[in-house]
Amino acid sequence: MFRWLVGLLLILALAAGVTYVVAGRGAPPRLTINKPDRAVGQAGTLDVTAEAPNTKFTTLTIALEQNGKSVPLFALDASAGAASATASKDASVTAVDRNQIRISRPLGKQSVPELQSGAARIVVTATRPSFLNLRPLTSTASKDFQVRLEPPRIAVLSTHHHINHGGAEMVVYRATPADVASGVRVGDVEYPGYPLSGDLKAAFFALLYDQDLNTRIQAFARDEAGNEAKATFIDNVFEKPQHKSRIELDDKFLNRVVPDILEHAPELKMTPPAEGSDMMPAFLRINGELRKINADQIAALAKKSSPTRQWEGPFVQLGNSKVEASFADHRTYFYQGKEVDRQVHLGFDLAVTAHVPVIAAHAGTVIYADWLGIYGNCIVIDHGMGVQSLYGHLMSFDVKVGDHVTRGQTIGRSDSTGLAGGDHVHFTMLVGGRMVNPVEWWDKKWMTDRVERKLQEAR
Repeated sequence: MFRWLVGLLLILALAAGVTYVVAGRGAPPRLTINKPDRAVGQAGTLDVTAEAPNTKFTTLTIALEQNGKSVPLFALDASAGAASATASKDASVTAVDRNQIRISRPLGKQSVPELQSGAARIVVTATRPSFLNLRPLTSTASKDFQVRLEPPRIAVLSTHHHINHGGAEMVVYRATPADVASGVRVGDVEYPGYPLSGDLKAAFFALLYDQDLNTRIQAFARDEAGNEAKATFIDNVFEKPQHKSRIELDDKFLNRVVPDILEHAPELKMTPPAEGSDMMPAFLRINGELRKINADQIAALAKKSSPTRQWEGPFVQLGNSKVEASFADHRTYFYQGKEVDRQVHLGFDLAVTAHVPVIAAHAGTVIYADWLGIYGNCIVIDHGMGVQSLYGHLMSFDVKVGDHVTRGQTIGRSDSTGLAGGDHVHFTMLVGGRMVNPVEWWDKKWMTDRVERKLQEAR
């Protein structure tokens, strides 16, 4: 009897121990404040993720704390199984998965009138039940941010801004405070400004060949909170003729360029056609899809531009070269008498003789020297402040990435690599990674009026 009683007591003790261990298990809710970022202005977003097993919360509250006051932004009514209407009328709750919910709502002066300029904090508190509801599990997360309600300021200082369709321009301006993002917006394309001295900045920008002549062009200054100031400054926009040409394709050309390009284009995921087979499907993908991929690769190189201008005066054209194709040449391709494709050629094809030395159009730093799709062996030189030059269809390189080059220095030899019908150099200028008409950059008068005069006045 005694032994039976001891055994029973031992079993009960073990059961109690197990109950204690189970009751003590479980983690408190996990809270992540995704937004706001570092600043909020007239408008903004609150974005919070809360995680718990089966998304069971006893309480979940979000509040704004500023200047000793607390403003409720969200509260979860567990009994009703939904967000309370009074504190969360603008909020949405989304189930990410069975263990996680996401709460989002507007956060800015427009939606939270109590917001004031200065430091503020978001505080999130959540409680979930534990095993057998013996002990609630609670978590708190907070995030500090700045409230900015006053927009930045921008003032255009340079004068006489005239831009050609497909061409470039430059503006000098002052943007404050010093930490705001600024530059020029042309339609939906933004060109960053670069520092000159103090709060003075300059931005090169373009009216692209395929943008409307009436596209809005404005200088802008935008802070982290999304507040923005804008200034209109363009005096004149000039139309420039865009040429049209007919390109005849033949099997000799297709058999030469298509397999070679595909060997260098794994992004197309195409096996080079066998000799004697139909090359046209592959050519069309090269001329269209690969051309777009290459344009994106070139645009990405703009991020490597130096903030400092590395050149002064006009750029130089390849000596004694004949222009075989000009900028914004609208090409229609024909094969066996039928139209097969249309593309736009965004550069100058400059030809002299076979394998001539190719020179740098101006001083700068080599940021690309490798195969580049339709351009074959290609070099890109950064001249600073978002301005770059491109040299395609080369045979060989005399420079490598990181080399500083001077105006007129030999950088390689011409050839017909890539999508080229014969030995020449495809040359174009880039502004913010976008191709623009090189003719302006070769023009001493244009360079003096559009660039040097404005920088001189700024000094």
